[in-house]
This record gives sequence, structure tokens and C-alpha cells, in this order.
Amino acid sequence: MTGLLAPRERNKTITCLAGAEPVAGAGMPGVQRLQFFLSESPWEVELVNDRRLELLREQPATAPHDGGVIVIDDSGDRKDGTATAHIGRQWLGRLGRTDNGIVTVTTVWTDGRVYYPLHATPYTPAHHFTRGRSDPALRTKPQLAADLAARGKEAGFGCRAVVADCAYLSERRLVSRTARGWPGLRGRAQAAPRHLGSGRPTTHPHRSGPRPGLEGCQASQRLDARGASLP
Repeated sequence: MTGLLAPRERNKTITCLAGAEPVAGAGMPGVQRLQFFLSESPWEVELVNDRRLELLREQPATAPHDGGVIVIDDSGDRKDGTATAHIGRQWLGRLGRTDNGIVTVTTVWTDGRVYYPLHATPYTPAHHFTRGRSDPALRTKPQLAADLAARGKEAGFGCRAVVADCAYLSERRLVSRTARGWPGLRGRAQAAPRHLGSGRPTTHPHRSGPRPGLEGCQASQRLDARGASLP
């Protein structure tokens, strides 16, 4: 991460990530150590993330509490080719159009004062499966989001509600999966829009049905007042 954020002209090669000269610096110890770490060293990303979350829970400034909110969202990045895992032609919200790329479903915990990511998982488009959309192994983005939200709660990041945009709230399976035992969420799937507040539903310009208004969500009001934007 230090290498990616460093003010360098090129930061996508091993030598530049390690702060060495291209080609000529390939044999330097720092470059070789980074190469070994990326290609040979045994480490598990989930264990690293679990440790990060453990540190967040231990620090008073970032410790979670039941008054927070878990935010569900997805992020798409354009990428050429077809060989990369999870790649496919799909809607990329960051670009505002359908294109070839990879989409990752994410969860974030926030209380209006601090916010940080919890978990993330890539969405695998239907064409990667033998039976396409009818394949039992296919996981939709709302299904992935429900699992991530439940993982966040199980990891000790309590919340008063789970918030997401209308694309996720329209899925009853998401609400029924996350509602069990969660404060601030209705237990019935048909009550999906109501856990965001009592505001009158408004009509979304791209959907035929109503979507929940955010006016009645105290957590959303607090975030908006600080300049943040909830999905």
C-alpha cells in the first residue's frame, strides 16, 4: 500500500513499488523480498483482515458499538480481457455504464464519527458457471451482501441498522438474512424498506415501484450533516 500511494510516476512494477530503478534494480534485496512476498510467501488475506478488525475493536477511538451502521455497497473497476477471475461484462457503478470489469461487494462500519471497511468479496458473473443463472453455485450481489453484513455482526461490529441503496433493499432475501437478531431491522422480509425510517417512500426514476426515503433515518441524517453520502 505504501508503494501504491507513493508519489512516483510508475507504481505498478515490483521495482517501482520497492523504490528501486526499473530493470537495473531488480536484484536489490528490497525488490527480491517484495517479489517473494507476492509470489511465494504463505499468507491468507482473511487472516490479515481478521487481525486488522481485531486492532480496530481494541482501540477506543475506533471500537464499534451498537449505535453504528453497516453500509452495503459495491464497486466496479473496468478491466480488459477475459482470463482474470470474476471478470465479465456487467454494470460498473463507478463508470455509470455496462462494461467489461470486476465488481466487489463491500461492507463498511460507521457511526458518523469514524468509518472503516469490514469485509469485501468479488461478485462472479453468471457466465463463469456451467448452468449460468440457474447454477446453484451462483451468488447474487444481494446474497453476498447479506453474508458480509452477517459476518460483520458476528465479528463484533454491532449496529442499529444495515443500510444500502434501493437495488439491495428490493431483495427480500437480503432483509430476511440480515434481520434475524439485528436491532433496527424488521424481522419480516416484506418490511424491507421500513427499517430505514418512517419517511414517505419516494418513486425512483428508474424503477416502477417505491423506494425507501432516507429522511427518517437518524444515522443517515448524522452522516449527511458531516458531508458524507450514504448509498
